[in-house]
Amino acid sequence: MRAKTLKELATKLDISITTVSRALAGHEQIALKTRQRVAEAARDYGYVPNTAARTLVSGRSGFVGFVLPIRGPNLVDSFLGEFITGLGEGLVSRGSDLIVATAPQGQPELSVLRHVVESGRADGVVVTRIAETDERLAYLVERNFPFVAHGRLLGETAKYSWLDTDGARAFEEAFDLLYALGHRRFGLVTISEPMTFRHLRQDGLAAAIARRGDPSVKLDVVTAPRFDRGARVEAINRLLHGAERPTAIIGLFDELALTVMEEAARAGLSIPRDLSVVGFDNIVAAAYAPPGLTTFDTSIRQASREIAQMLITIIEDRPEEPPTRLLRPSLVARATHGPAPQAQTRL
Repeated sequence: MRAKTLKELATKLDISITTVSRALAGHEQIALKTRQRVAEAARDYGYVPNTAARTLVSGRSGFVGFVLPIRGPNLVDSFLGEFITGLGEGLVSRGSDLIVATAPQGQPELSVLRHVVESGRADGVVVTRIAETDERLAYLVERNFPFVAHGRLLGETAKYSWLDTDGARAFEEAFDLLYALGHRRFGLVTISEPMTFRHLRQDGLAAAIARRGDPSVKLDVVTAPRFDRGARVEAINRLLHGAERPTAIIGLFDELALTVMEEAARAGLSIPRDLSVVGFDNIVAAAYAPPGLTTFDTSIRQASREIAQMLITIIEDRPEEPPTRLLRPSLVARATHGPAPQAQTRL
């Protein structure tokens, strides 16, 4: 028999309505066994919470917002696919749901974000791919609206909640790995968009090079717009067909590194015999693109789950100091890196 109301579900469980309500909302004050028991009973009895009633009682909608920009030919790229999946999982575990609002090409994300916030549809929002000067964060800080940023501003003193992956440290580690294998001629494939993660990763690589103090190390950097595949391919081929081709190329993220591998194959280069390639993010395709991309695992799905947990805590508790967290990515050593070709090695 179905339980149509919270009172009916509470009666069947012989638990107070308040306890059932908090258990369904994922409150940690309620014992885990009780939360599990209530969740199972809700499924068994077909109970669906009345969102409108919950909003009236709590003043919250039970939704978290995320603005999805439509910028490339695909609705969701590999990174965002994993990120949104983990975000949804993390929110559901705390009794909230994800609402995705799309920003079509040509429409500023900020205008869509304003609508999500000011319509009262969401209790908080998650913002990703942080820009050097990010008007979205400035708006949210000014409104004092709950949010968590996936990424950080550069040299910013404003207090806000963020979770980020230490890309600078990963790129230092990538250089040290390749340097130890005899590589001295490096290439970096990056993007032209003013994203802070671009600066942090490039700064990490520059710091590692400077630390060695080796004048034989050379770095060629090529840049292309994030979603312009033609420009990306052209930039990569400038590296591959230059007078002094790099023996190792690092992609700012996996999609760029995978394109390097494709173009290297077209040029008749063998990886890693002729060219070593390293990426960043460890998207699913990285493991299956032969011979398997060496990259850094940023635990995208787990990181977005943690962001969800952080945001719900902010919404419920409003801590005085915004929580922040810096995660360390781990090297996934597959088969695209190896010793520098002897003919080009500078020892």
